[in-house]
Amino acid sequence: MTVQLTDADRALLARPLNAILTVAPAPGGRPMPRPVWFEHLADGTVEMISYTGALRVQRLREDPWAAVLVAAPVGETEHWVSLEGKATVHADGAGETMTRLAARYWDLDDPKHKAELDEFLAADTVRIVLQPERIARYRL
Repeated sequence: MTVQLTDADRALLARPLNAILTVAPAPGGRPMPRPVWFEHLADGTVEMISYTGALRVQRLREDPWAAVLVAAPVGETEHWVSLEGKATVHADGAGETMTRLAARYWDLDDPKHKAELDEFLAADTVRIVLQPERIARYRL
């Protein structure tokens, strides 16, 4: 199933906002919402990065269900988009994705941010790819 985004949805997802990534809970557990950097790609997928040992990565390997929620900041007209579907974890491409995300969210001419990027690139990381199957939205 391909989700249908409006132009306003695409504009929101194109902004460097935090997304809230929620993964399925362990049996008997609770959902794990966490803020993440993201990129909505032309093919409709959403890419994020994470440390390999993060609990969210373990949960996605056990149950690939995930959702991302992106909302307009306070002070703007209320608008949010939630994309839900299967997420896959990839050992390849995390560095390239992180480099793109860092350029999206930070001024990489700032030595502090460049150092933080270099530190992340040296870590053991993975790329998370969400293939949206359902969408929910609200816009005033």
